[in-house]
Amino acid sequence: MDSNVLDMDLNGEGLGNCLSSFVDEGSTESHRYYLSRRTVLEMLRDRGYVVPNSEIDLSLEDFRSVHGQKPDIDRLRICASHRSDPSNKILVVFCGQNVVKVNVIRIIATQIINKDSLSRLILIVQNQITNQALKAVDLFSFKVEIFQITELLVNITKHVLKPKHRVLTNEEKQKLLKKYSLEEKQLPRMLLKDAIARYYGLEKGQVVKVTYNGEITGSHVTYRCVW
Repeated sequence: MDSNVLDMDLNGEGLGNCLSSFVDEGSTESHRYYLSRRTVLEMLRDRGYVVPNSEIDLSLEDFRSVHGQKPDIDRLRICASHRSDPSNKILVVFCGQNVVKVNVIRIIATQIINKDSLSRLILIVQNQITNQALKAVDLFSFKVEIFQITELLVNITKHVLKPKHRVLTNEEKQKLLKKYSLEEKQLPRMLLKDAIARYYGLEKGQVVKVTYNGEITGSHVTYRCVW
């Protein structure tokens, strides 16, 4: 069938471009890197790190013009400083598609300059990470977080069904406990492995304000303590 026929309605009027024109014809690899890197940049910004809006707003087309269809993972690395404390620095490293073995971790360790100034390291992996590699990660003097790339293809905080989360400062937490005469252990819990806790890089004892807005339940607020 002539493809032009697909672009006409029953009255013979044009419907515009065929739907096939909206299909991404680039590599899946570059698309995955683009989406995951954008989510990481948003995650760093939401944690209080300085991230240029131009990096977050970069289009897929512009990303590919810079990194190509098969991006070099070393060029995807991100280093950022915290807005309130420039000495608080974080590094994001993308790992390749192979199983992450101990030699990969050792290579990353040798490539990190000024380890003493680094507060956190985020590893984005695409495959399994061996037990030996995990043990090597534990030897770092700073906190290391590990995400599968598939966990970052979508920013979970932007989901329409996800309530709004805001991390309280320690001062806000103490005011909350004092106001309601509560102890930390009496607050509803959020596990460290919870997706939101991992997104914000939370530690045990931190409190999150959760705001729900629903047509049926209306608006209400609750608090959760990371456990």
